[in-house]
Amino acid sequence: MVQPTPQTSDALHRRGLMFIMSSPSGAGKTTISRMLLEADPAICLSVSATTRPMRPGEVDGKDYHFVTHAEFDRMVENEEFLEWAHVFGNSYGTPKAQVKAGLREGRDYLFDIDWQGTQQLYQKLETDVVRVFLLPPSIDELRRRLTGRGTDSAEVIATRMERARAEISHWDGYDYVVVNDDIHQCFAKVREILHAERMKRARQTGLIGFVRELMRP
Repeated sequence: MVQPTPQTSDALHRRGLMFIMSSPSGAGKTTISRMLLEADPAICLSVSATTRPMRPGEVDGKDYHFVTHAEFDRMVENEEFLEWAHVFGNSYGTPKAQVKAGLREGRDYLFDIDWQGTQQLYQKLETDVVRVFLLPPSIDELRRRLTGRGTDSAEVIATRMERARAEISHWDGYDYVVVNDDIHQCFAKVREILHAERMKRARQTGLIGFVRELMRP
């Protein structure tokens, strides 16, 4: 009887996933995203196109694809985005071609987007999407974090708090909800979610051939 070549499940090909993290401003998604990218080389940040000006230290094509308003509108017309939205006077969108090709090759993409973008992605690529929402431990703690930055005026903070409440109202549109009371515990939970989603049978496309080989007489 022919014995199948030994290999672990990690060696089997799988389809990539779109790992979305959303949260109100100040709830920690940027910090958790950075920690995840540093700890896990198998996931990369999805690079969005944006019309906002480039900030000091940013690199075109790495942080964002910086485009003009006219170019962004053209991309929308040509349906080149998986999702796009207007945020605080600027436009942001996820280019379609690069992500779809990467998913087929088994790449995982991290998305730092709001609930509107999440909804658009889920409607288009439901089975590839994993939705995680981070909540602050309390609204008072969220206000303290925003105030503690020392970069925004009281008026801006009030606007962000109002927007935060609106974003929190969409918590039930996500697959997982994690309360960020402790940054390290929150990060550990997010990593557990990512690892479990990678092992889902539907994503393990290499299992079909592997199991057939195991069953061969």
